[in-house]
Amino acid sequence: MDGRKRRAFVTGLFGTILIFVVLAAVIGVDRVLSALNSAEPTTVALTFLLALCWLAAWSLMLRTVLATLDAEISIPESFFVYTGAVFANNVTPFGQAGGEPVAAALISKVSGTRYETALVSIASVDVLNVVPSISLILVGVGYYATASAVSDRVETAVGSAIVLIGAIALAMVLVWRYRHVLVERLPSRLAPYIRRIRRGRVETATVEADITNRLQRFFENIERIATNRRNVTVVVALSLAGWLFQAAALMAAFDAVGYSVPLSVLVFVIPLANLAGAAPLPGGLGGIEAAFIALLIPTTGIGAASITAAVLIFRGAIYWMPVVIGGTTVSVLGIRAV
Repeated sequence: MDGRKRRAFVTGLFGTILIFVVLAAVIGVDRVLSALNSAEPTTVALTFLLALCWLAAWSLMLRTVLATLDAEISIPESFFVYTGAVFANNVTPFGQAGGEPVAAALISKVSGTRYETALVSIASVDVLNVVPSISLILVGVGYYATASAVSDRVETAVGSAIVLIGAIALAMVLVWRYRHVLVERLPSRLAPYIRRIRRGRVETATVEADITNRLQRFFENIERIATNRRNVTVVVALSLAGWLFQAAALMAAFDAVGYSVPLSVLVFVIPLANLAGAAPLPGGLGGIEAAFIALLIPTTGIGAASITAAVLIFRGAIYWMPVVIGGTTVSVLGIRAV
């Protein structure tokens, strides 16, 4: 880990610890531990099983995208590769933005594809996951609003989500629209810097040609995925299944601590809370938990300690289990995550 990465990781880790300290002080450690101690073990196990179903669904998304790009991997390989990708996202600041290069290296090594092809595949999975999440937010909030008054906190979260997703979508449209300009101009700008990093071992013209070829293949792969409507439909359906498995896992976590929460609430709270993963924290750790608690208190009416216990069980399944499985995969394959 170089100095800049180390500083970013330490800063993010400090932020995570600070958030948890504040939550502990506000909610009360004793009350949270009491709720956790009373949790039903069988239902806790069900939470982890449903989280495995989520991982399986989204790993099949990755396998389908790779198949579109003529890269075949087995179902077990796709599962472990995807958990490795989740691990990379969970241990790097800024979540997916920080973990995708590592995930691409992992996918490239296992599938034997070029790095830019692997990067397109994991980026496509992340982008296509946004489509069902927006639908779940809008449908869930709409249904919730018919039965209860939507709090200012939820309105702010939904509004922020729409603005953020809209900004990302606009940026993607602009990049795609001006892709030919990028291919023509970007390599000449980047080549001198990359040559300097390589300490002049390669001529600038060679570096520029390599960047041009990689960018061309990158955009060609995106076009291949976008034009394969059948596979896109399958991937979106698998994404929706994964979101629903997450919602079911959180429902089971609440059931474990003795509460029942409507699915209509969980289907929009989960994607909203996950937006906190964009914070400069390791995989959003701390920020996502705080977002869940902030959203679930006004929408469920359950006590903060019980909500925190349910969220910790859920995050144990969604965050820590992939860290263990994916971290083992990354370690065995010799990929550096940070």
